[in-house]
Amino acid sequence: MRPTHRRLAALLAIAAAVPMAEALVLVLIGFVPAEGLAPQASAVWPYDSYHDMRWLLVYHNSWLMFGSGLLGLIALRAVLSAALVSLAWPGRVPRPPYRALLVRNIGVAALGAVIVLPFAAYSIAASVVSLSWFLFAALVPMMLLAPFLQRMSVGRGGWRGLPSAELVGWSLLDFAVLTLAGGVVWSAPEGWTPPVAAIAGAANGLLWKQSVRAALLQTRVRWPRVPVVPVVVVLALAVPLTSQVLSEPGQQMNTFAPPIFTRPLPERVPYALVLLAGHNSAYDGRPAADPNVQVFSYVGLDRGGRPLPYRAEATHRSLESSSRLLTAQVDALHRRTGRPIALIAQSEGVMVARTHLRDRPDSPVRALAMFSPLIRTGRTYYPPPDAGTGWGVATGWLLRLMFHVTTIGSKAPTTPDEPFIRSLLDGAPFYRYQMLCPVPGVRMVAFLPTVTAAEAPPGEPMRIPVVEVPAFHGGIIGRVTATDQLISFLAGADITRTRREYGPLERLGEAWQAPALAIRVNPVWRAAAQPGRPFTRTRFCGPVRPA
Repeated sequence: MRPTHRRLAALLAIAAAVPMAEALVLVLIGFVPAEGLAPQASAVWPYDSYHDMRWLLVYHNSWLMFGSGLLGLIALRAVLSAALVSLAWPGRVPRPPYRALLVRNIGVAALGAVIVLPFAAYSIAASVVSLSWFLFAALVPMMLLAPFLQRMSVGRGGWRGLPSAELVGWSLLDFAVLTLAGGVVWSAPEGWTPPVAAIAGAANGLLWKQSVRAALLQTRVRWPRVPVVPVVVVLALAVPLTSQVLSEPGQQMNTFAPPIFTRPLPERVPYALVLLAGHNSAYDGRPAADPNVQVFSYVGLDRGGRPLPYRAEATHRSLESSSRLLTAQVDALHRRTGRPIALIAQSEGVMVARTHLRDRPDSPVRALAMFSPLIRTGRTYYPPPDAGTGWGVATGWLLRLMFHVTTIGSKAPTTPDEPFIRSLLDGAPFYRYQMLCPVPGVRMVAFLPTVTAAEAPPGEPMRIPVVEVPAFHGGIIGRVTATDQLISFLAGADITRTRREYGPLERLGEAWQAPALAIRVNPVWRAAAQPGRPFTRTRFCGPVRPA
């Protein structure tokens, strides 16, 4: 066999062996939700570091474990990357000794870890609240940084000048291949998961070969003296700030006024309605068009039983306190109207409604329509700031720093430790596995935007009727078709509308989720965990012990 062919065979073998080994371990311990991450174990920069940092940020429970894990991962990643770069080196270009490549890749691995850590932390935030914009705020910088970091791993001057169009194209293909591979690996039967991961790893090997070749054989470098990489890193770090600004609530006094609020209820609707808005909503106290309809107030009722106006910061309270306010409002509306109650909830409002139904089994609520529910929240954890240890202790402080920077000037800043977020973290066994489960005596339906498919890993089929709508989070409730379907549901009809693309989108998003923290591993959750091995799949809608 010719030397170039031997090097190619070794490149493919190493690139395939690492994901296969990770997939084999995940299969043996029954950690199904994380199997889609395995192909990234041998991916081209920076997706390999993104893979490592997500595992580290979830699975450390002390500063010592985080620091030693970070140094260990940098060292292992440098050794592996140097080997892959050496084997991928084109034959017509003089190849430096492995030691020189190793030294260079140690620096690149360390720099890559530092750069990637903030974006990996955003993926943890996405796992806590199940909001896709956090995930997109992590992935867009990865795609922006990829071709620049790939040049740095092969040459000293890689931090200056622009990468070639060819290298940019290969880096985009990296992302596409990893996305597809994650979905395929997750979907494969358990016995086939390691071999499929090996095939995905071999594809990584081919991408390493082409990326290194494109980086080395670039004939013309634009802006050869300009330190482009630091500029790109700053631009990448600005992505979360831009995302936060774009998601900042407006100055409206009433941010939740769906058609059912502004029009009288049809006679065929037998319920009195409570409308629950989402996070950072506001309400100016104006009454609904129908006396049988009220907006839920995050600050409670006045002496006359009318919901009080509230501002955005009122929605940051804990779910338990919001649930108590909802209980008082539901009881008051039920006494006044004599009607059964239906809850129409969106986003955080869904969490409040489900907490109420969990804590109040004798509630007069008989119907619940959930718009853009937060699905499978609380998949990761970090302790409160006064805790010196705990799973994700470093992650919590990294998120606090990032949110402090990205919410400068915000009128109602969201923080990683606000009571609403801590409710999701502390109550994860319920909110992760019980949100879309049937409640005895309550008719239910969930309106799911297609973007939800990227917000949570795929799991068991829904146990309640769902209506899947091509929309972004919070973008369904005002649509005419959604209003008609809601009225039909309130009038007693059973509605279900699924879309073919929803399932495939769930699987394609699997590669970019953070690995979930096993319920039984975390002492905060252990009392509410189902029995069994720590990493085996927990049954959705199964018994959850009270914490």
